[in-house]
Amino acid sequence: MTQMSDGAVKQLIEERLGQGLEPTRLLVTDDSGRHAGHAGHRPGAETHFRVEIVSSAFSGKSRLERHRLVNDLLKDAFAAGMHALELKAKAPDEAH
Repeated sequence: MTQMSDGAVKQLIEERLGQGLEPTRLLVTDDSGRHAGHAGHRPGAETHFRVEIVSSAFSGKSRLERHRLVNDLLKDAFAAGMHALELKAKAPDEAH
């Protein structure tokens, strides 16, 4: 596993989801600091993220299908050391 730091994992997430899903909204938050002492946390590493995304690619898809789509796009981020992803994925007509 290649570990990335200095915002590189966050940037990778933003690039992969931006290119793969062309979202109208994308908010990526590094929550790693809030998980000190928890499974998968490594001091100084980007391990835990929260993503809120709105994309027409989610229209007509179940929650499971949306999560699979995102996880497939983020294989490189998981390989780079991301341990956990909290995901809110919505179609445009579901966003408020």
